[in-house]
Amino acid sequence: MASTPGPDPLEDSSEDERPKWDNKLQYFLSCVGFAVGLGNIWRFPYLCQSHGGGAFLIPYLIALAFEGIPLFHLELAIGQRLRRGSIGVWKAISPYLSGVGLGCFTVSFLISLYYNTVLTWVLWYFLNSFQHPLPWSTCPLNLNQTGFVEECQGSSSVSYFWYRQTLNITIDIDYSGSIQWRLLVCLAACWAILYLCVIRGIESTGKVIYFTALFPYVVLTIFLIRGLTLPGATEGLIYLFTPNMQTLQSPRVWLDAATQIFFSLSLAFGGHIALASYNPPRNDCEKDAVTIALVNSMTSLYASIAVFSVLGFKAANDYGRCLDRNILSITNEFEFPDQSISRDEYPDVLTHLNATQPERLAGLHLESCRLQDFLDKSASGTGLAFIVFTEAILHMPGAPMWAVLFFAMLFTLGLSSMFGNIESVITPLLDMGILPKWVPKEVLTGTVCLVCFLVATCFTLQSGNYWLEVFDKYAASLNLIIFAFFEVIGVVYVYGMERFCDDIEWMTGRRPGFYWRVTWKVISPLLLLTFFVAYIVFLVWTTLSYKAWNPQYKQFPSRQEKSYPGWVQAICALLSFLPALLVPGVALAQLPIWRRQKQENVQQNIRLKLQVSEVSDSEVR
Repeated sequence: MASTPGPDPLEDSSEDERPKWDNKLQYFLSCVGFAVGLGNIWRFPYLCQSHGGGAFLIPYLIALAFEGIPLFHLELAIGQRLRRGSIGVWKAISPYLSGVGLGCFTVSFLISLYYNTVLTWVLWYFLNSFQHPLPWSTCPLNLNQTGFVEECQGSSSVSYFWYRQTLNITIDIDYSGSIQWRLLVCLAACWAILYLCVIRGIESTGKVIYFTALFPYVVLTIFLIRGLTLPGATEGLIYLFTPNMQTLQSPRVWLDAATQIFFSLSLAFGGHIALASYNPPRNDCEKDAVTIALVNSMTSLYASIAVFSVLGFKAANDYGRCLDRNILSITNEFEFPDQSISRDEYPDVLTHLNATQPERLAGLHLESCRLQDFLDKSASGTGLAFIVFTEAILHMPGAPMWAVLFFAMLFTLGLSSMFGNIESVITPLLDMGILPKWVPKEVLTGTVCLVCFLVATCFTLQSGNYWLEVFDKYAASLNLIIFAFFEVIGVVYVYGMERFCDDIEWMTGRRPGFYWRVTWKVISPLLLLTFFVAYIVFLVWTTLSYKAWNPQYKQFPSRQEKSYPGWVQAICALLSFLPALLVPGVALAQLPIWRRQKQENVQQNIRLKLQVSEVSDSEVR
């Protein structure tokens, strides 16, 4: 039978006024929507493919078991027990840990800025998908109407639409360029949609989440079924999952596996603490943590199969077109009858000509056509979503329909993740009582969304994509590892392991077993310290650089690698370390308060002793 702890001094006296989820499904879908995001679609498949295929699952599952699930359970449990947002939880545990909550709040704010900008691009592509042919299917004509635009001819219609017609990107981060008004309008629309969804907190997001969390699975299933019927799908899946155990010798593979688990579950953002704080106190948070973490990982695998079945089709299609170009060159040069050489016969014809007329064949400068080379041309992030996958869609029958479905899926995936991000910002502000109680919550929510929109307008500049990459690389990674470490230390060694286990037993009816206790107390902190050291080493040995789109570059359409200028490197350093410095900064700021309280306590004790002595003297008289 579960023990019943006595009254907890950390309990909020006003917890009955705190909103609650309408049902368990709303909470479950909200956590799944927050955890399952764009990274499951465009980062995990790339990591799996580039880090040894099926072999990558070994470090991934180890990181899930000993880092992801334990930390996830810890966040859900402490948020549910203390019923506060990230700042309130760590301040209640110890005022010296307030910086952890403030740091999580800061990082969530920064991530919200650029994450919603990605949704801006998705919305732009979604709106452009309602036309046939798709606008990125062909190059536009030049000003004289005598040919195609040179920049497009030198790259591809898909790349041109992304870099020039969408971003209108500059050739250097030093040159900001002007605001792209079409992107600014889409950015405003995205923040307006988000505001309407989160206007009343979990009361409104709890209704919308049924669609935003489930719709992506419907679309993924449609893409999976269609993708598996396409030629080349089998080759794509074999390429994705063929294990290469030698890659496990690289420390980078293990670090990438750990960080993927970390960011895919949205650990240390503060969002899961906020979402769990609206749960009933007796909710089974252990079961929730394990179930949601497994759903998140299975979604990554599911998405990988759907994505690479389509990318396998694209590779097979590109390989076939490469063969066709070579066959056409051979047919014209050696005056073979039209369509006399099939793709299957091409290798034999090539071998025969290479043996009989090698010099004449060499003069054709035929392309090297290998299916493996085309399968290697995968990408992650925006490169996968807006270039590689959009090009694959062009070759599918009914391309506009597939484009609409794909970008609608990305938008709902990102939107449900933004619910958690913005909740990580709004809930702590509500808990701190920034505004008087008579001010409606809608005002605070609107103010936050408006401020985020105004700050995020910098990403709609022509250099906005470069700045988004800066925020994506440096705003979260190191900070979240540090915050997660202090979260574990704060709960296990400040709040107390036994006290925490008592709380979980009271909430779930089961006391945490050996696995939970040893991961919280030893394994997770050591893993986080290892990741921290490894990340610092990679940061020191890696040149701070970016890849610029420059039509004048000699190797165009390859992007030109440039080093960040000094002032941008300074911003990278600030983003990497400033939020984390809030932890020691706030702790040091608490010292004068502690000393003052100590002096007040001493003075109060002296006054009490004097009063007692005076009473004693009067009684003697």
